[in-house]
Amino acid sequence: MSESALEIFQKLVWWIIKLAPIGSAAVIGKAVASYGWNLVRPLAVFSIDVYVGCALVLFAVYPIILKLHGLSIKRFFAGAWESITLGFVSRSSVGTLPVTQRNMTQNLGVPAEYAAFAAPLGATTKMDGCAAIYPALAAITVAQMFGISLSFTDYLLIAFVAVVGSAATAGLTGAVVMLTLTLSTLGLPLEGVGLLLAIDPILDMIRTATNVAGQSLVPVIVSKRNGILDRARYDGHTEAAPATESDKQPVTV
Repeated sequence: MSESALEIFQKLVWWIIKLAPIGSAAVIGKAVASYGWNLVRPLAVFSIDVYVGCALVLFAVYPIILKLHGLSIKRFFAGAWESITLGFVSRSSVGTLPVTQRNMTQNLGVPAEYAAFAAPLGATTKMDGCAAIYPALAAITVAQMFGISLSFTDYLLIAFVAVVGSAATAGLTGAVVMLTLTLSTLGLPLEGVGLLLAIDPILDMIRTATNVAGQSLVPVIVSKRNGILDRARYDGHTEAAPATESDKQPVTV
């Protein structure tokens, strides 16, 4: 009985996740009707900035790290792509955790014992998208919206909060806590949080995908440095076990 109820609840949450972009479009449409395109234009620029910033980390910074450690970039993304795309859809690092951990061991050659420790830890401490890139860009955007000039000290403070916050953000959907922390630290109007929440589901997809990629990358690098990485499995010379249906479903959080 309890298992059936859990399956029903998981299906319900899965459909809510799938339909969330439609609701986001409705919220943005209402904002356009109420405030005109003058409000939407900076939000559109901000959205592009977030996607470009996350894409640079995902497809430039991470590949450089892999290359410096003598690891195949193509093989990493092939092995982690399932968890990255699931993170993009589910918008939850914790919800993607079972798939991320399975891909670490079966596709990327990370030892199972280490993956069981590293994957949950990374889901709460490796938040490049939600706690580093997004709050920094959001703070700058809110300051521009309200006509507030930021000093060099403010930019240093943004960088500090982003680094510290990236290790203390839960791996759930959204980044309201980090955004509020960053704005309040800089003395910026908290009304900016409400403005950015309208487009947050759209931005959260690329943020979570970046987070999940980083959470898969670090255990691979650590395993490589400590000589425990299964290179045959990483390089695709060992066939991975097929994924089960339960692995493909996100965890309800």
